[in-house]
Formats: sequence, C-alpha cells, structure tokens
Amino acid sequence: MAYWLMKSEPDVFGIDDLKRNQVEPWDGVRNYQARNFMRDHMQVGDGVLFYHSNTKPPGIAGIAEVASKPYDDPTQFDPEAKYFDPKSSLDKPRWQLVDIKYIRHLQRYLSLDELKQHTDVLTDFPLLRKGNRLSVMPVEAEHWQYILNLEQA
Repeated sequence: MAYWLMKSEPDVFGIDDLKRNQVEPWDGVRNYQARNFMRDHMQVGDGVLFYHSNTKPPGIAGIAEVASKPYDDPTQFDPEAKYFDPKSSLDKPRWQLVDIKYIRHLQRYLSLDELKQHTDVLTDFPLLRKGNRLSVMPVEAEHWQYILNLEQA
C-alpha cells in the first residue's frame, strides 16, 4: 500500500463534498508529474490525505482512499468543461484520473502551520518543501503514520 496527499480547494470540492458523494473522480489535474503519480503509481486501496488548499488556514481535513484504477479524465474532451484540453483526443488522451473514496474526517484539522512545527520528523515531506505546488504527491509511510498520530494530540 502507498500513501498520497491530494489537494483541493474546499470552495470547489472539499472533504464535506466527498463525504456527501462517497466516491468522486479526481478530475482536472493538468500537471504531468501529478498525472503520472495517478496513472503510473496509484493502486486501489492506497491511502489519501485530503488537503484543503487556497484557504485560511490550509491543512489536512480528512482521509480517503484510491477507489479505481486510472482512466481517461473525460473533462479533457468536453469543450464546455472547465478542464477541456484541445490538444487531447480520444485516440491520444493526455490526462488520467482515479476515483477517490471518502473514509473519514480527521478528528481535528491539521493546518499547514502546525505541520511545519514538525519538520524534525516530517523531513522531506513534499508538502513542506519550498515551491512545491503539486496537487498530488506521495507520502512516506512514516509520515502518514506520524500525521495520523498528530490528530490525536
């Protein structure tokens, strides 16, 4: 099993939306590295830290899991969709996604500022690297467990 952090803006799609829908396609990723993580590395059952970005304060709001194998993101083909990509075609799709499934809200919200107070343990945690803006990133098993322990603190 692998672990991931996936970012979403809560006013667009937050952990409450995922709870209501239970399973949702993680569409609209238009970064090749984030796409490659989903396409090449994610497996059904992998754990996901659901991160609220572009909000005050940003932070980890809940837990989800990967619920599907990767498949073509249908929004890339729809000219009316926000994430339409005119360079994509049905025979040469550029963007893939996975479905994620709601597991639970964290017992308490873990803000980015709080996470930064633990850089001694969260060494090389991708979220805490300067300039890292990826919406999908891997999480080491030790970091996953440490973060889950933080919610109890």
